[in-house]
Amino acid sequence: MSRAAVGAAALPRSPGLAAGGVLTLLVLVEVVGRLGLAGPGWPPLTAVLGYVAEPAAQQLLGRALVATGSAALGGFLLGSVAALLVAALSVLLPATAPGLDRLAAVVNAVPLIALGPLLITTAGREATPTLVAALAAGFALFVAATSALASASDAQRDVFAVLGAGRARTLLRLQLPAGLPLIVDGLTLAAPAAVLGAVIGEWFGARRGLGVLLVSSMQNVQTNQLWAAALTAAALSLLAYVLLVALRAAVNRRFQ
Repeated sequence: MSRAAVGAAALPRSPGLAAGGVLTLLVLVEVVGRLGLAGPGWPPLTAVLGYVAEPAAQQLLGRALVATGSAALGGFLLGSVAALLVAALSVLLPATAPGLDRLAAVVNAVPLIALGPLLITTAGREATPTLVAALAAGFALFVAATSALASASDAQRDVFAVLGAGRARTLLRLQLPAGLPLIVDGLTLAAPAAVLGAVIGEWFGARRGLGVLLVSSMQNVQTNQLWAAALTAAALSLLAYVLLVALRAAVNRRFQ
Protein backbone atom coordinates (compact mmCIF):
# COMPACT_ATOMS: atom_id res chain seq x y z
CA MET A 1 0.00 0.00 0.00
CA SER A 2 1.36 3.41 -0.94
CA ARG A 3 1.96 6.17 1.60
CA ALA A 4 -0.80 8.23 -0.04
CA ALA A 5 -3.22 5.34 0.39
CA VAL A 6 -2.22 4.96 4.03
CA GLY A 7 -2.77 8.69 4.61
CA ALA A 8 -6.16 8.56 2.93
CA ALA A 9 -7.18 5.57 5.03
CA ALA A 10 -6.17 7.42 8.19
CA LEU A 11 -8.46 10.36 7.42
CA PRO A 12 -12.13 10.26 8.37
CA ARG A 13 -14.38 9.60 5.38
CA SER A 14 -16.85 12.23 6.47
CA PRO A 15 -16.35 15.45 8.46
CA GLY A 16 -19.70 14.66 10.07
CA LEU A 17 -18.27 11.54 11.68
CA ALA A 18 -15.39 13.53 13.17
CA ALA A 19 -17.76 16.22 14.44
CA GLY A 20 -20.05 13.56 15.90
CA GLY A 21 -17.14 11.94 17.70
CA VAL A 22 -16.04 15.24 19.23
CA LEU A 23 -19.61 16.06 20.27
CA THR A 24 -20.01 12.64 21.88
CA LEU A 25 -16.79 13.14 23.85
CA LEU A 26 -17.90 16.57 25.08
CA VAL A 27 -21.27 15.21 26.18
CA LEU A 28 -19.53 12.35 28.00
CA VAL A 29 -17.26 14.79 29.84
CA GLU A 30 -20.29 16.83 30.90
CA VAL A 31 -22.25 13.79 32.09
CA VAL A 32 -19.34 12.38 34.10
CA GLY A 33 -18.87 15.76 35.80
CA ARG A 34 -22.57 16.26 36.48
CA LEU A 35 -22.99 12.84 38.04
CA GLY A 36 -19.74 13.04 39.98
CA LEU A 37 -18.61 9.67 38.66
CA ALA A 38 -14.93 10.67 38.77
CA GLY A 39 -15.04 12.64 42.01
CA PRO A 40 -14.62 16.38 42.65
CA GLY A 41 -11.54 16.54 40.45
CA TRP A 42 -13.71 16.15 37.33
CA PRO A 43 -16.00 19.20 37.03
CA PRO A 44 -18.77 19.53 34.41
CA LEU A 45 -17.59 20.99 31.14
CA THR A 46 -20.12 23.80 31.44
CA ALA A 47 -18.55 24.83 34.77
CA VAL A 48 -15.12 25.02 33.14
CA LEU A 49 -16.50 27.04 30.23
CA GLY A 50 -18.24 29.33 32.71
CA TYR A 51 -14.89 29.95 34.39
CA VAL A 52 -13.25 30.68 31.03
CA ALA A 53 -15.99 33.23 30.27
CA GLU A 54 -14.91 35.37 33.23
CA PRO A 55 -12.79 38.39 32.20
CA ALA A 56 -10.16 37.74 34.89
CA ALA A 57 -9.79 34.14 33.78
CA GLN A 58 -9.48 35.19 30.15
CA GLN A 59 -6.67 37.58 30.99
CA LEU A 60 -4.87 34.93 33.04
CA LEU A 61 -5.23 32.25 30.39
CA GLY A 62 -4.34 34.71 27.64
CA ARG A 63 -1.04 35.68 29.24
CA ALA A 64 -0.20 32.03 29.88
CA LEU A 65 -1.15 31.09 26.32
CA VAL A 66 1.08 33.78 24.82
CA ALA A 67 4.04 32.64 26.94
CA THR A 68 3.60 28.96 26.12
CA GLY A 69 2.89 29.65 22.46
CA SER A 70 6.04 31.76 22.14
CA ALA A 71 8.18 29.08 23.81
CA ALA A 72 6.62 26.34 21.68
CA LEU A 73 7.11 28.30 18.45
CA GLY A 74 10.71 29.13 19.31
CA GLY A 75 11.41 25.52 20.24
CA PHE A 76 9.69 24.24 17.11
CA LEU A 77 11.81 26.47 14.86
CA LEU A 78 15.04 25.76 16.74
CA GLY A 79 14.45 22.01 16.85
CA SER A 80 13.41 21.87 13.20
CA VAL A 81 16.47 23.75 11.96
CA ALA A 82 18.80 21.66 14.12
CA ALA A 83 17.18 18.40 13.00
CA LEU A 84 17.41 19.32 9.31
CA LEU A 85 21.04 20.39 9.65
CA VAL A 86 22.00 17.16 11.42
CA ALA A 87 20.12 15.05 8.86
CA ALA A 88 21.85 16.94 6.03
CA LEU A 89 25.22 16.44 7.71
CA SER A 90 24.66 12.69 7.81
CA VAL A 91 24.06 12.79 4.04
CA LEU A 92 27.05 14.99 3.23
CA LEU A 93 29.34 12.98 5.54
CA PRO A 94 28.03 9.39 5.45
CA ALA A 95 30.67 8.24 7.94
CA THR A 96 28.99 10.36 10.64
CA ALA A 97 25.50 8.94 10.04
CA PRO A 98 25.68 5.98 12.49
CA GLY A 99 27.05 8.17 15.27
CA LEU A 100 24.47 10.90 14.71
CA ASP A 101 21.66 8.33 14.74
CA ARG A 102 22.88 6.89 18.04
CA LEU A 103 23.32 10.35 19.54
CA ALA A 104 19.76 11.31 18.61
CA ALA A 105 18.44 8.05 20.06
CA VAL A 106 20.33 8.56 23.32
CA VAL A 107 19.11 12.15 23.71
CA ASN A 108 15.53 11.08 22.97
CA ALA A 109 15.81 8.23 25.50
CA VAL A 110 16.43 10.71 28.33
CA PRO A 111 13.04 11.77 29.75
CA LEU A 112 12.26 15.44 29.22
CA ILE A 113 11.26 15.67 32.87
CA ALA A 114 14.85 14.74 33.78
CA LEU A 115 16.44 17.21 31.37
CA GLY A 116 14.56 20.16 32.83
CA PRO A 117 16.66 20.61 35.99
CA LEU A 118 19.87 20.25 33.97
CA LEU A 119 18.78 22.92 31.52
CA ILE A 120 17.78 25.28 34.34
CA THR A 121 21.28 25.16 35.80
CA THR A 122 22.96 25.67 32.43
CA ALA A 123 20.60 27.80 30.31
CA GLY A 124 18.38 29.46 32.91
CA ARG A 125 14.69 29.31 33.71
CA GLU A 126 13.57 31.58 30.89
CA ALA A 127 15.23 29.54 28.14
CA THR A 128 14.33 26.09 29.52
CA PRO A 129 10.78 25.86 28.02
CA THR A 130 12.08 26.74 24.56
CA LEU A 131 14.96 24.27 24.77
CA VAL A 132 12.75 21.44 26.03
CA ALA A 133 10.32 22.17 23.20
CA ALA A 134 13.22 22.09 20.73
CA LEU A 135 14.35 18.69 22.00
CA ALA A 136 10.83 17.30 21.78
CA ALA A 137 10.25 18.59 18.27
CA GLY A 138 13.75 17.95 16.97
CA PHE A 139 13.80 14.17 17.34
CA ALA A 140 10.48 13.69 15.54
CA LEU A 141 11.68 15.76 12.60
CA PHE A 142 15.14 14.17 12.58
CA VAL A 143 13.66 10.70 12.13
CA ALA A 144 11.37 11.94 9.35
CA ALA A 145 14.14 13.94 7.64
CA THR A 146 16.55 10.99 7.72
CA SER A 147 13.98 8.83 5.95
CA ALA A 148 13.03 11.65 3.59
CA LEU A 149 16.57 12.29 2.38
CA ALA A 150 16.95 8.59 1.62
CA SER A 151 13.68 8.36 -0.32
CA ALA A 152 15.13 9.17 -3.76
CA SER A 153 15.40 6.11 -5.99
CA ASP A 154 18.71 4.50 -6.99
CA ALA A 155 18.03 5.36 -10.64
CA GLN A 156 17.71 9.04 -9.80
CA ARG A 157 20.91 8.95 -7.79
CA ASP A 158 22.71 7.23 -10.67
CA VAL A 159 21.62 9.97 -13.09
CA PHE A 160 23.03 12.66 -10.81
CA ALA A 161 26.25 10.67 -10.35
CA VAL A 162 26.67 10.27 -14.13
CA LEU A 163 26.16 14.01 -14.57
CA GLY A 164 28.95 14.63 -12.06
CA ALA A 165 26.84 16.10 -9.26
CA GLY A 166 28.49 16.10 -5.86
CA ARG A 167 26.81 15.23 -2.57
CA ALA A 168 25.80 18.81 -1.82
CA ARG A 169 24.23 19.37 -5.24
CA THR A 170 22.48 15.99 -5.11
CA LEU A 171 21.13 16.87 -1.68
CA LEU A 172 19.76 20.25 -2.79
CA ARG A 173 18.52 19.28 -6.26
CA LEU A 174 17.27 15.71 -5.69
CA GLN A 175 17.04 14.42 -2.13
CA LEU A 176 15.53 17.49 -0.52
CA PRO A 177 12.74 18.04 -3.11
CA ALA A 178 11.98 14.30 -3.25
CA GLY A 179 11.77 14.04 0.53
CA LEU A 180 9.82 17.26 1.18
CA PRO A 181 6.45 15.51 1.74
CA LEU A 182 8.02 13.25 4.38
CA ILE A 183 9.71 16.23 6.01
CA VAL A 184 6.37 18.01 6.29
CA ASP A 185 4.95 14.82 7.84
CA GLY A 186 7.68 15.12 10.46
CA LEU A 187 6.78 18.76 11.06
CA THR A 188 3.18 17.68 11.63
CA LEU A 189 4.36 15.46 14.49
CA ALA A 190 6.92 17.96 15.75
CA ALA A 191 4.48 20.85 16.25
CA PRO A 192 2.32 19.20 18.99
CA ALA A 193 5.51 17.78 20.54
CA ALA A 194 6.87 21.32 20.82
CA VAL A 195 3.76 22.44 22.70
CA LEU A 196 4.11 19.52 25.11
CA GLY A 197 7.80 20.26 25.58
CA ALA A 198 7.11 23.92 26.32
CA VAL A 199 4.50 23.04 28.96
CA ILE A 200 6.85 20.54 30.60
CA GLY A 201 9.70 23.05 30.53
CA GLU A 202 7.52 25.61 32.32
CA TRP A 203 7.03 23.23 35.24
CA PHE A 204 10.57 23.89 36.42
CA GLY A 205 10.04 27.43 37.59
CA ALA A 206 9.19 29.60 34.60
CA ARG A 207 7.58 32.92 35.45
CA ARG A 208 4.48 32.41 33.31
CA GLY A 209 2.86 29.92 30.96
CA LEU A 210 0.27 27.18 30.89
CA GLY A 211 2.67 24.81 32.65
CA VAL A 212 3.03 27.24 35.53
CA LEU A 213 -0.74 27.66 35.65
CA LEU A 214 -1.24 23.89 35.78
CA VAL A 215 1.14 23.49 38.70
CA SER A 216 -0.35 26.45 40.56
CA SER A 217 -3.90 25.15 40.04
CA MET A 218 -2.98 21.70 41.37
CA GLN A 219 -1.26 23.12 44.43
CA ASN A 220 -4.19 25.41 45.25
CA VAL A 221 -6.91 22.88 44.31
CA GLN A 222 -8.44 25.22 41.73
CA THR A 223 -10.19 22.57 39.67
CA ASN A 224 -11.90 24.75 37.10
CA GLN A 225 -8.70 26.71 36.48
CA LEU A 226 -6.74 23.46 36.15
CA TRP A 227 -9.11 22.10 33.52
CA ALA A 228 -9.24 25.43 31.71
CA ALA A 229 -5.43 25.51 31.48
CA ALA A 230 -5.31 21.89 30.31
CA LEU A 231 -7.95 22.50 27.64
CA THR A 232 -6.13 25.62 26.48
CA ALA A 233 -2.91 23.64 26.10
CA ALA A 234 -4.80 20.93 24.21
CA ALA A 235 -6.37 23.54 21.92
CA LEU A 236 -2.95 25.08 21.21
CA SER A 237 -1.53 21.67 20.34
CA LEU A 238 -4.51 20.87 18.13
CA LEU A 239 -4.21 24.22 16.33
CA ALA A 240 -0.52 23.56 15.61
CA TYR A 241 -1.38 20.13 14.26
CA VAL A 242 -4.20 21.41 12.04
CA LEU A 243 -2.01 24.14 10.54
CA LEU A 244 0.73 21.65 9.68
CA VAL A 245 -1.81 19.20 8.25
CA ALA A 246 -3.00 21.96 5.92
CA LEU A 247 0.60 22.59 4.89
CA ARG A 248 1.10 18.86 4.32
CA ALA A 249 -1.93 18.73 2.04
CA ALA A 250 -0.57 21.63 -0.02
CA VAL A 251 2.87 20.03 -0.30
CA ASN A 252 1.39 16.66 -1.27
CA ARG A 253 -0.64 18.28 -4.05
CA ARG A 254 2.50 19.96 -5.36
CA PHE A 255 4.99 17.08 -5.16
CA GLN A 256 2.85 13.97 -5.67
